[in-house]
Order: sequence, then structure tokens, then C-alpha cells
Amino acid sequence: MKKIGIICKTGQSEPAEILKELLPWLRQKGCETHVDNETASVLNIEGVPRSQIPSLADIIVVLGGDGTMLGVARLVGEKGVPILGVNIGGLGFLTAVYKDELYEVLEQVLAGECSVEERIMLKACVIRHSECIAEYVVVNDVVVNKGALARIIDLETYINHNFVATFKADGLIISTPTGSTAYALSAGGPILYPTLKSIILAPICPHTLTNRPIVLPDDVLIEIVLKSRNEDVFLTIDGQVGFSLRQNDIVEVKKSEFKARFFIPCERDYYQILRTKLKWGER
Repeated sequence: MKKIGIICKTGQSEPAEILKELLPWLRQKGCETHVDNETASVLNIEGVPRSQIPSLADIIVVLGGDGTMLGVARLVGEKGVPILGVNIGGLGFLTAVYKDELYEVLEQVLAGECSVEERIMLKACVIRHSECIAEYVVVNDVVVNKGALARIIDLETYINHNFVATFKADGLIISTPTGSTAYALSAGGPILYPTLKSIILAPICPHTLTNRPIVLPDDVLIEIVLKSRNEDVFLTIDGQVGFSLRQNDIVEVKKSEFKARFFIPCERDYYQILRTKLKWGER
């Protein structure tokens, strides 16, 4: 019996409508289902807290957009449960399955015919007065950036304890290959194939135009020291979790010991996703 966890984007009625047909279909296939509490309350069925689903499920189906997928991938963490993303959002780089092909792809998943792609994640730690005061698992990117009204900030940067530069910029992005098509792309970074073992370091609007994005191996330790005083500066994780930084705070970033695992439809390839999502070849 397959244990299927289901987590949906909140605030939308569409996932609940899909589940009205999907849940009986899964039960008919002999699957045990666990639906997140928020969605279950809409359907008037018994649910479980989202935080418990990775411990109960062999597979997690996400009905939503990339934002929902990012949150679920961080939630899974060390459990390593593979995730199937169904696109009910917008762009959908991670939620590669469309609604009209959901049952076809699920048939492949349940039959063990759908490949699982493993991608590196990062771990970020904020160190203040020699103590780690905040720690995060990261799927897409770690961003240190200034607030809307703050001036350019100074970010002293080290790789494996070797001084690189003090970037005078709006901020810095440390991205996984998965996140290379997100914020890092807007900052002029390269697109990396998602299974590569690499990390992108990309300055945001640097004052020195020769400061360019750099691709690093995934076994490095990156340290960013905030040198600016009295500025509005934040650490942002996957564009979803924020933490306010102070002068001389150190942000340490390195590869996580956990990996994100995503189901990839059998006939789908990454280049097809790039053509579709980025409109390559269109005029």
C-alpha cells in the first residue's frame, strides 16, 4: 500500500475541487491518504498537520505553485520523501505536472515508472556574537538584501575562509541550481542544470560593474559579513522566510546534508521546461 501525503496551496478553492475526485481514485488504487489540515477542513474530512505529513507518507503530492513546492521541500528535510508537484500556480518550474495529466502521471508514479530527481539544498546560519541564532534549510536561494529605502550595503565575503571581496551592492544571492531560474536569473546569473553540484554567488545591482556572478563547487563554505551600520538589511530564504540582520552579523551558507527529491514525468525533459516557461524560440 502506498501512503500518499497531499498538501495544497491555501486560499484557493481549486485544489479542494480536484481532491473531490482524486481522493476516491487513490483509495480505489489501494492508497492510504493524508491531507493537510487546512485543505481537509474545506472538504469536511479528517486531516493532519502539515509538519507531520513527511513522517506519514511515502510520496507527497503538492497541488499549488512553486511557492508551495518550496515550502514543502523545506518541510520534508531529512525525511527525503519524493514530491510530485501539480501546477495550479503561475510559472511553475518545480510544479512540472499539469492538471489534465495528473492521473496519467500518478499511474506512472504508483507503478514505479516515474524517475526521481535529486537536487542539492543549502543550509544557512546567522551568527551573532559567535552564536548561531537562526538556521534554515534552503531549496532555491539565500538572499541578503537591503530594504526599500536603505542605501547600498557593504557585504564582506569569504569562500572557505579566503577573502573574496567587499561587495557594495543592493545585496547578494547564493543560489542552488534549482534556484538558478529564480532571483539569480534576474541578477544576471547563469541557468544551471538542476542536478549539478554547484552554487551560484550573484551580487544584486553592484556598484562596481565588474562584480559578476560566479559559479562555485557545492562543497564550499560561504561567509557574508554585514559591515554596514544602521541599515535596513534582511536575510531571505526562498523568498518566503525573512530574518532581520545587524551590523557584523555573519551569514554562513553551505550545502545541506539533505536533498530535495522531485518526481519528473517520464516524457518530460528540462529543456522542454525551459522552452515552455521562458518562451525560448518564440517571437
